[in-house]
Amino acid sequence: MNLHPLHPAAWVLDQVRDAGWKVHDLLAFTRASTIIEVSCLGQAPVVLKAGFGSNHVLAELDDTAKPAAYGFYWYARLTDAERALARYDFLHETELTRAASGTNHVVPMLERGSCERFDWYTMPHCADGNFQALLGGDPSGEGLGILADVADGLCELHRRGIVHRDVYQENILIHEGRGLITDLGAARHTDTPRGPTSRGPEVHWPPEYATGYHHATTAADVFSLGVLAYRYLRADIPRFGSPHEHANSPCDLGTIVAAALAHAPADRPAMDELRDALRRASRS
Repeated sequence: MNLHPLHPAAWVLDQVRDAGWKVHDLLAFTRASTIIEVSCLGQAPVVLKAGFGSNHVLAELDDTAKPAAYGFYWYARLTDAERALARYDFLHETELTRAASGTNHVVPMLERGSCERFDWYTMPHCADGNFQALLGGDPSGEGLGILADVADGLCELHRRGIVHRDVYQENILIHEGRGLITDLGAARHTDTPRGPTSRGPEVHWPPEYATGYHHATTAADVFSLGVLAYRYLRADIPRFGSPHEHANSPCDLGTIVAAALAHAPADRPAMDELRDALRRASRS
């Protein structure tokens, strides 16, 4: 892999190599993390997620490189306290991912570790991409089955006291025709507030994030999966404040997806009801 030496991921990949991993591919680089396909000691490749992204990189460059790097790519200049909080948040994600391992249709953690400046964990490589590739096409039983798998995984997370809070197409991976949910970076334990009071808006986020993101319940995941099911069935995003039509969907599924998009969390169905409707529709 040939990255420009000032590419913001180059420093991260160097640290991963120094830790003994062979780097095969850079899969994603975000403000908060780096996702890499790696292997070690002749073993099969896995995905390593490092809690270190573009927001952190300036602090790792010497003074002569910083001006050029700042022009090469957008960075945030985090304070030491902000960087420490970002590391704490990633450790929280790691703990939740470990707690969720063994759950059907949730990508498991394989191994965890630390470098001097950041922490990481590994997970299986799902080479079939994410749900984004299925949006905008003809809705079929395959896609509905994948969404049902995801609803099943979310049911189990909810039973374990975890709310995902960021269910959307890029956090649904596909492996051998089955759906798996990933990225617990925004998740919280249902008995512990986490995050700011207000977040949003985003297409897949429920209205309660505007005033109670830190207390969002399992009903938030129902809403977000309902948005994704609507987008898959209609090749469009829902327009809130208008009746949600059921065209292009089985009657039972259309009705429950519309209910999942209710403004009030208490008016939405439970996740297992949405899962069962998706499963029935996938087999019809």
